[in-house]
Amino acid sequence: MAGQGVEGGLRFAVLGPVRAWRHGQELDLGTPLQRSILGMLLLKEGRAVTPTEMIDAIWGEESPPRALGALRTYVSRLRTVLEPDRPARSRPELLTSVGKGYALRLAADALDLTRFERGIAAAESARKSGRPREAAEKMRAALALFEGEPLAGAVGPYAEHQRDRLVERRLGVVEALMDVDLELGDHAAVVAELIALTADHPLRERLRAQLMLAYYRCGRQGDALNVFTETREALIDELGVEPGPELTALHQRILAADPTLAAPAAPAHAPAHGAAAEAGQDAPEPGEEPAPELPRPAQLPAAVNDFTGRKEIAGRLRSLLSAQSSAEGVPVVAICGIGGVGKTTLAVHVAHATGDLFPGGQLYADLRGYTDEAADPTSVLGSFLRALGIPADVIPESPADRSALYRSILADRRILVLLDNARDASQVSPLLPGSPGCAAIVTSRSKLADLPSARLVDLDVMEPDEALSLFAAVAGPERVAAEHGAAMDVVAACGFLPLAVRIVAARLAARPSWTVASLVPRLADEQRRLDEMRVGNLAVEATFALGYGQLDQTQQRAFRLLSLPNGPDISIGAAAALLSMTAIEAEDVLESLVDASLVEAPAPGRYRFHDLLKLFARRELDRAERQQARTLALRRLLGFYLASTQSAHRLAYEGSMISDNLVVVGSGRTFGTADEAVAWLIVEGDALFATINQAAASARAGEQLLPAGDLLVAMEPLLESGTHTREFDHGTRAVLATALRLGDRGSELRARYVLGRVLFAGNRLPEAEEQFTRVHELSATRGEKIVTGEVLNALAVVVGRQRRHTEALAWFEAAMRWYRENGVPAGEALVLSYSARDHLGLGRPEDAIAAAEKGLAIFTEIGSGAGTARARYHLGIVLSRVGRLTEAVHHHAECLAFFRAGKQRVWEQRVCSRLAETFIAAERYEDAVRHAEQALVVSREIGHPYGEALSLTVLGRALKGLGSAARSAECLRGALAIFTRLGAPEAGDVRSLLDSVPVAGKAGGKVVES
Repeated sequence: MAGQGVEGGLRFAVLGPVRAWRHGQELDLGTPLQRSILGMLLLKEGRAVTPTEMIDAIWGEESPPRALGALRTYVSRLRTVLEPDRPARSRPELLTSVGKGYALRLAADALDLTRFERGIAAAESARKSGRPREAAEKMRAALALFEGEPLAGAVGPYAEHQRDRLVERRLGVVEALMDVDLELGDHAAVVAELIALTADHPLRERLRAQLMLAYYRCGRQGDALNVFTETREALIDELGVEPGPELTALHQRILAADPTLAAPAAPAHAPAHGAAAEAGQDAPEPGEEPAPELPRPAQLPAAVNDFTGRKEIAGRLRSLLSAQSSAEGVPVVAICGIGGVGKTTLAVHVAHATGDLFPGGQLYADLRGYTDEAADPTSVLGSFLRALGIPADVIPESPADRSALYRSILADRRILVLLDNARDASQVSPLLPGSPGCAAIVTSRSKLADLPSARLVDLDVMEPDEALSLFAAVAGPERVAAEHGAAMDVVAACGFLPLAVRIVAARLAARPSWTVASLVPRLADEQRRLDEMRVGNLAVEATFALGYGQLDQTQQRAFRLLSLPNGPDISIGAAAALLSMTAIEAEDVLESLVDASLVEAPAPGRYRFHDLLKLFARRELDRAERQQARTLALRRLLGFYLASTQSAHRLAYEGSMISDNLVVVGSGRTFGTADEAVAWLIVEGDALFATINQAAASARAGEQLLPAGDLLVAMEPLLESGTHTREFDHGTRAVLATALRLGDRGSELRARYVLGRVLFAGNRLPEAEEQFTRVHELSATRGEKIVTGEVLNALAVVVGRQRRHTEALAWFEAAMRWYRENGVPAGEALVLSYSARDHLGLGRPEDAIAAAEKGLAIFTEIGSGAGTARARYHLGIVLSRVGRLTEAVHHHAECLAFFRAGKQRVWEQRVCSRLAETFIAAERYEDAVRHAEQALVVSREIGHPYGEALSLTVLGRALKGLGSAARSAECLRGALAIFTRLGAPEAGDVRSLLDSVPVAGKAGGKVVES
């Protein structure tokens, strides 16, 4: 068993139930969830796992509200089990904290899965070296480590996926073992085992083929044919498909009594040598002429002596290259990526490191695919054939004949072929081996998605620590260690691109008087950064230019214009507007740039540049595009965003006049629901603000700035999500500054309105009132209607928040008159809903209830989902204050579901706080604590100080009701500090609450408004 016979230390098992032993004694790992967490950490092999990843892995989409706390509890228990003797408060040595995640540090042979894979690797090595009997023994020993279903008892999506993977891995090894047994002539011995395997896995054609071959070699041709018939019937019944070509071909060969199917002769006892040994053949009998030895090519370029990082991907490439079973064909790995990412360096490193897998040697060719002198495959074949010992005068002329001869020579050898800098699949295909035993590595800037059977590896830039290690290896570890922070800034400026890091490090190494810090300002200048990345005959810009030069004119123009926006990425729709194309045309050209590794696709339908490629593209833009073309492109992009945001606003705020008063030129996205619209705003938020700031920086006249002001106003639903508060503040101030400089009153009005909303959200009430007052004045002066009703309502709310309730009702009355005169029922409902709280403030609960209920009725009648939710929010507050608690909870629960579905997190926080207040009034303190804690979490996640203070206040009151005086006081002190910093009137209420906390058993305090 997996845990027996262990003489010391810890051992773990996942090839069966998740188990652990110390000194041979099994440990109690606790609940299935606890075992699932351990299983995940074991399978990560020492890599860190974040809490979010673990929660998703264990609970999936149905994680409990306090999953993070439960996770930490389970981790703590596992640490106690694994290190029972660890002193209190000392750092764990096994289950460690790495950043915000966890990792399990294991000894090399502590996990049964590791021993299994090591055994299989040894078996594969023995098989390739012509020792099949040893290979079979090692496979059986490795398979014996399985003790039933892998990860038995573990739960969750991750365990299910890994369980399936391990079951499939085991079956793959079993199939390989059956192949070896058949090669050894043990067909009679494996028949019974294959019968059982095919009964358990009736649709695995490879096992069925092995059983057919074993039957045939036992002289049971009829049984072999019956297996095919049964398999065909099962495939048709279960999957509706015919058997695959390999099984069908075997069936035909059995019918024809193909002599090559006969059992192999017993292997010779004497070891084979030379090329015969490499081919797995016996040594010649005494008296036979030995076959002539063919040359062993060794054409690989020298590996770099400072190769750094890439450990994980290098290991994966070795695994892919070693998959040489006949069922899988010839392993072909295609490494693609942007110029300078280190494709050739990695390929050459891996090729040297896998020399033990390919005793026949290595062939290498630089195909020069990104130059005007790309290598002709026919010429490369001639070079390969000469390297393989074929005299030049017998090499055929035709490409097809050369390719056939090349594959014939490689058929009995184990050779690795490295094809560097390929242009496309047509250049590569004639140069690939045709028989198992050989393998190929291809590097290309293109994705080579049409290269048959190739495993594509998209090589990304280095991880920051890898890039830093490379920088230190070239520049000198002492210099880097002395200026670690500056060195990290340098490699970040290089975009972690290996070529850029190597060049900058080489320049530093050649200049002893320079410091690492002296490089930082040189690289900070985006106009000169690429110029700093050249040394000798190496230059990042020249590398990029090779790929750019392979593009056609349409691709080159798209590549240039896509660098114009300052946003982090761009969608297909936005790119189509920028490029003045249809969406289909834009997607085609974007995908072609992805295939050329000049643009990245981080998510479906979204595209971005590597930082250095963007600088290169902007240089080409400056060289090739006139200023007018650039201005028009950005104007089209801004028009697309404005049209799309108008559609989003119209759905999110049904009945609002704002969307009808936007000046929209062009078309944009449309949405089916308000939730979809808000979700789009959240995804596009960074790109929208980048476009606004770009427009503010470049505008030379009011008509160039006004669309940015309209876009800010139309993005109001995004402000309610709480995800981009800082961006709103920065963007509105940028537009306002430009509007004031240009004397553009229309843009000023729009920017001040949104700025007032931002200030109000931060509870900076006097400043918000100042902005809204100026907007009201500008609206009256200019006669603009875009936010007239909204700013009257906003003034009422902001003065009401300051408890000037009579003044607030006067502003509400002015807003009501305006909405009625302009026929905006949604505005009337908004006024009624918001004014209810000021009626309460003046001690008029009947008026408050009447206003709130009428507002809800209007919103319900016009079918405004957002309006109905807000009306329920205000009505719930009023009903809670007058003691109709059950009704209050109902309305707040309804609107909470709406706001959560629409990702309106500011409103989510508010409603949770109100629910907590109602539960306090009902003396349901545990429910109150739960909702107050939810409100607190949301307010902190979105960076909402006023919401945080409100949540802490209501949480303090709820804890006081539970009798937790210490925690209550702690929460109230936190709320008081925030309210005081914000200058909020609620600070006085919290002081009164704090004074009452020591009195046990009483839940007092005034309700705090928001």
